[in-house]
Amino acid sequence: MAREVSTGTCEHCRQHFGYWLLHCGFSDSIYASCDLCGKTAVRSLRDKRMPILQNCPVHQEMSSGMEPYLTPCDCGGNFKKGSKPRCPHGNNNLSAEFASSYLERNAPGTQRGWRWQRDWSGLYCIVVEDKWIESNFG
Repeated sequence: MAREVSTGTCEHCRQHFGYWLLHCGFSDSIYASCDLCGKTAVRSLRDKRMPILQNCPVHQEMSSGMEPYLTPCDCGGNFKKGSKPRCPHGNNNLSAEFASSYLERNAPGTQRGWRWQRDWSGLYCIVVEDKWIESNFG
């Protein structure tokens, strides 16, 4: 998976970190963050192990119905709907609204009108400091 790493800033500690965005429509995937460390789990909708669930949206954050099908994070936490990406320095939740300042500044599409979705549940997910796992089926 090709990634272009950019630099963000934590609104709590003001330290910098690397990140990349994943467009879940282009990658045909869904995602969730770990409730303890903020690591991102990305699940391909093309994977034959993907359960078919009713009321489970695609190309965005996973529904809570998908949680039992995920293996726990290696930190001991769980990938859950509503969990937020976290600062790799202080482990504070990152604000999607605050993130718009660096996401839009760093995105080449901003010059053509692209704007950040301003939430952690939409089409784009963020991977901080390359902390992610792909297709972690339980």
